[in-house]
Amino acid sequence: MTSFFLFLGDVFRWSFGFYDLFGNVINWILFTVASILFIYWCYVLVVKLGNSKDYDYEPPSKDIRPYYDPKIYKKD
Repeated sequence: MTSFFLFLGDVFRWSFGFYDLFGNVINWILFTVASILFIYWCYVLVVKLGNSKDYDYEPPSKDIRPYYDPKIYKKD
């Protein structure tokens, strides 16, 4: 029975080493994706909407005021 627990301990030690390496790889992948999203966000803010270009921005919605809901802002 002791040899089983020694084997189980070896398996756990190997698995934690695997998770440590795999976690490091996943961490770099997530860091790269977050960096790309942040750079794209800065690009949209500066190039597409900067210098008062946000007045000319066309939203993908066909509504005149897509964020205005008369039911919410209606005074009773």
